[in-house]
Amino acid sequence: MGELELELLQGNQEKHISPLKNFVAGGAGGACLLFVGHPLDTIKVRLQTQPRVPRQDVLYKGAYDCFLKTVSKEGLLGLYRGMGAPLASVAPMMAISFFGFGLGKQLLQPDPTKTLMPTQLFLSGCLAGVFTTVIVCPGERVKCLLQVQAQASEGQRAVRYAGPLDCALKLYKTQGIRSIYKGTTLTLIRDVPSNGAYFMAYDFLKHKMTAEGESVSQLSTPKILLCGGIAGICNWVVGLPPDVLKTNFQTGLFSRVRIGVRVSKLAGSHLVKSPATTCH
Repeated sequence: MGELELELLQGNQEKHISPLKNFVAGGAGGACLLFVGHPLDTIKVRLQTQPRVPRQDVLYKGAYDCFLKTVSKEGLLGLYRGMGAPLASVAPMMAISFFGFGLGKQLLQPDPTKTLMPTQLFLSGCLAGVFTTVIVCPGERVKCLLQVQAQASEGQRAVRYAGPLDCALKLYKTQGIRSIYKGTTLTLIRDVPSNGAYFMAYDFLKHKMTAEGESVSQLSTPKILLCGGIAGICNWVVGLPPDVLKTNFQTGLFSRVRIGVRVSKLAGSHLVKSPATTCH
């Protein structure tokens, strides 16, 4: 994921490459990432947001069961539901991410001849997570709503969004820009430390795998992929718990919980389960 851009930020020996080439390379790499990973993301989001019911009545029993039911009811394209929003924003998101990481490194280590400490790499990655939230949050909001509306229509409501643009417009018409950026705080809580973990692990592993007397830029492609894969695991180990909260909040589950709490307080009794509501 963006190994070329990361290499360009490593030291003072790299060759200059135009920002346009970086933008195109980041967009192409991000698009490949989406085409491979979005089906798994759809399964993840549906598992995270399925109704809390007794185990025998649960909608999906696991990832494989969710995959089979999604494909049988919606076809293979159902796994790519909601991909338009992140696909449209992936190029600027990648560019901003590596700009934030580079800026963080410059602020924490003005001397490019010195090697950054792991904590400095982590903080630089955290800054990248702050910058990308501006683009990531609305894309995640639209994506998650499109991913879960099919399973919601089986019970509470019919499909309401024709696509990413239709979803964004309807969200804006209901509650303005606040609705589109719903979940910004949770996106920050997820992306700031997870980006820090990713960049720190990626840089650390690349230097560990570089033979003595060789440059990091001489690493073979399989080793770079291995470093990126392990760094991605570190990213999700840190980011998955807040991602569960973010997904449920952006798709409306927390709104239903709050309504139930209000009803219980008015009734002066135990928590009352409220009916499913339309999420805005």
